[in-house]
Order: sequence, then structure tokens, then C-alpha cells
Amino acid sequence: MHDYPKAARLLKPAHFRAAYDGGERLACHLFVAFARRRGDLDPARFGFTCPRALGKAHDRNRIKRRLRECVRLRRDRFPAGLDLVFNPRKSLLGAAWEEIERQVEKLLDRLSPCESSSLPS
Repeated sequence: MHDYPKAARLLKPAHFRAAYDGGERLACHLFVAFARRRGDLDPARFGFTCPRALGKAHDRNRIKRRLRECVRLRRDRFPAGLDLVFNPRKSLLGAAWEEIERQVEKLLDRLSPCESSSLPS
């Protein structure tokens, strides 16, 4: 987990729940992201979930690893004060790395205008 400290991760179930319940749902064909503004200026925090319906453990782990790495490489570009939970879809397993990057970039573009805060708190 190089360059992905605990401060950049969602660790508590309550934080995941708050993002699901009070966050904006941003979907693409590879994943769904729930983005919730915390109301502070600390760096963005990220959580990743992967339900059993997506396959066996090794497939779910690979899906999470691929998405987590793509997000980690862009971590500093996400707006401060956000909690983001990523729910990957099965299509991410077979997707090319460039496609994952493209979808994360689109997510970044959608979040950037929100810095002034159209996201729920």
C-alpha cells in the first residue's frame, strides 16, 4: 500500500454507510462511486467494496486491486473533503487498463466542478 496511508482510506462501516446514504451516486459501466462531502479540507478518503456476486475471491481481489491502483495514482487530484466509495462492476475484471483510467478520469472531471459543493454534506 505505498502512498496510500490510512488517512486516505475509509475504514469504518459508518463512513461507508454515510457515503451510501448521503452521497451522490456517480455511475459508469465499470463502477459506481458514491461521493459525499465531509465539510472539511482534509484530503479525499476512499473505500472499495466488492460483493460476492462478482465472482470468487481471487476475481474480487483482482477487481479491487486494479481499481484501487488507478485511483491511488490520481489520489491527489480528487477534491479535498470528499469520501468516495467505489463499487466495481464485473466488467472491470476484463477491462483494459486504459479503459479503467479513462473512467476514473471522467469521474474526476465530474467531481471537479463540484468542489464549490453541489455534493451533499
